[in-house]
Amino acid sequence: MSELTRRILFALVGAPLTVAIVYLGGWILATALGALAGIAAWELFRMARSGGSNPMSTLGIVLAASIPLFVHAHYLGVFTMSLAGTAVIFLALIGSVIWLRGVEGKPLMSVSVTLFGVLYAALVTFIYPLRYHDYAVGALAGTALVMFPIGVTWGTDIGAYAFGRMFGKRKLMPSVSPGKTVAGAIGGVIAAIASCWFYVTVFLKPFGHLALTPIGMILFAIAISIAGQTGDLAESLLKRDAGVKDSSSLLPGHGGILDRFDSLLFALPVAYLIVGYFLLPAPG
Repeated sequence: MSELTRRILFALVGAPLTVAIVYLGGWILATALGALAGIAAWELFRMARSGGSNPMSTLGIVLAASIPLFVHAHYLGVFTMSLAGTAVIFLALIGSVIWLRGVEGKPLMSVSVTLFGVLYAALVTFIYPLRYHDYAVGALAGTALVMFPIGVTWGTDIGAYAFGRMFGKRKLMPSVSPGKTVAGAIGGVIAAIASCWFYVTVFLKPFGHLALTPIGMILFAIAISIAGQTGDLAESLLKRDAGVKDSSSLLPGHGGILDRFDSLLFALPVAYLIVGYFLLPAPG
């Protein structure tokens, strides 16, 4: 089975499940995101150990998995994390290295990798504020908005692979990812623009009652495509540093969670940051 076929099959299976969880929202979505963040953190710490680091894995996994739950509690008005509260958690993480690692356990590297792993894995949490964006009124609109950058990212992924296979000769960054080509990167952007137009026309307008101008679609698609491809390269860099092929073998034939969500970890925060500048009420 080719890589492109595996990617398409994964999208066909993953898309309905993702849509259902996002539509249900609330604690179900927060719990699912917490599970994803925890697994992603576990994979990253696993890679870090392969590369010679010694992160505080248990503590980091718990913190990463808790962030979506904290965000959910914040949206409910039950819990609000202040800047001082965030600082206390950070200080507790640094303080814990005294007992968990000591002088011989490379404490600076340990706490640095742990903190990086928590923040990196928890980027998936941006699905939650997208689901409850001010411009998305109702569960259907929120779901349509969440799937917007996901659809554009999937379009980029498939387009980059297809264009790379057909036209790719010049390598993009062979030292980081030997399979990536310049043609694939350009093809990914082109496919992202097409995917963006298709998604806005078929899904976002009728279900989300939201639209983008033609220029808005192009700019949004380019931003998400570049972010997604950068995320893919960033995870490849981490795997090369660790000396591993896949982040894990959790998904047979696909690698791990980070291998499947690497692009989204970069695309989702960018989408949340810029989507409000491009969205318009759908006409009619």
